[in-house]
Amino acid sequence: MAIDIDAAKRQYESDGFVKLSGLLSSADLDELNERLAAYERDVAPTLPAVDIVWEKDALPDGSRRIRNLWRLHEYSEFFDRFSQRRDFLELAAALVNGDPVRMGVETFSKPALVGSIVPHHQDNAYFTLVPPDCFSLWIALDASTVENGCVWYARGSHLTPGLPHEPSGVLGNSMQASSVPGGLDEVPAELSPGDAIAHHCETIHRSEPNRSAKSRRGLVIVYKGAHCRHDVAAAARYAAIRDAMLASAAT
Repeated sequence: MAIDIDAAKRQYESDGFVKLSGLLSSADLDELNERLAAYERDVAPTLPAVDIVWEKDALPDGSRRIRNLWRLHEYSEFFDRFSQRRDFLELAAALVNGDPVRMGVETFSKPALVGSIVPHHQDNAYFTLVPPDCFSLWIALDASTVENGCVWYARGSHLTPGLPHEPSGVLGNSMQASSVPGGLDEVPAELSPGDAIAHHCETIHRSEPNRSAKSRRGLVIVYKGAHCRHDVAAAARYAAIRDAMLASAAT
């Protein structure tokens, strides 16, 4: 799909997110699914604990499913190349107000029956960027619906100051907003496979557990402006929370 970048930027700046219907062709989606299946089969078993998160709850047969994969671009030439497609970078340049830098390639999955909750949060609690010229491109690999735990975005919430965050207790989403403003205009991001959402790093969002029989997988690519810098104090707070949760999970 050819992206109307001017229209996308207007809605993104107004709402804090923009839907990009049909971003991937069926051929692109087929290849992406094949590559991810191969990655989960061949690469995931070799990953260090910091680069893979398993769902806490097991299926009835005792098996567990992958919740998150981090830094796919560091282990796969395909995902490194895919995340730097020309059309993605052209969109990113407009949304980050400058030269785009690919920060990460990740998966956010809600496996059927056991997909866990994601509490209200803003991504910049993790990224700690100043200015917050950063967004995530959330690409649906499966249909994403209210029933299987789609993301809910609070329209316009990127225009408010960053919220204080605290540990969530949810491995893979270790931060949650300490308090959530009332009256949020929350919108469910229901997507077909190949659709995408670009959301600002200060947009408040969340998702519910998946207790349906249908999986909900998303590939996420994060971009920032080359001019962004880290808030050192905020980065230290996040690192302490992350490390504490990883240590707890290892015991």
